[in-house]
Amino acid sequence: MEKIVISTNKAPGAIGPYSQAIKQGNFVFTSGQLPIDYKTGDMPKSIEEQTKQSLENVKAIIEEAGSSLDKVLKTVVFLSDMNNFAKMNKIYSQYFIENYPSRSAIEVARLPKDALVEIEVIAVI
Repeated sequence: MEKIVISTNKAPGAIGPYSQAIKQGNFVFTSGQLPIDYKTGDMPKSIEEQTKQSLENVKAIIEEAGSSLDKVLKTVVFLSDMNNFAKMNKIYSQYFIENYPSRSAIEVARLPKDALVEIEVIAVI
């Protein structure tokens, strides 16, 4: 099976030597998505706005690969402060309504660009 690089201009470009996503067979694996608005390059301030933007970036990338949020199997949410978990979860639950993907939520010491959240997913196509 061929490894296919997925790239869209509807999400921020990679800020390092990695791809927005890789498609292998019937799976797509995204890189962690920071809450950067692809149109402006800006990052919102609140955890709610940042969660929304990260998920919008994930959504754009997996749609480019031929998938959708309802086909996400696994998410990993990196938080700079676990005290933001409930606020993040409130927004997250607006994107994943039922048949929830499996998920890990991890507090990390620091995220690139001092983001409050970063989200990656694995989806089926």
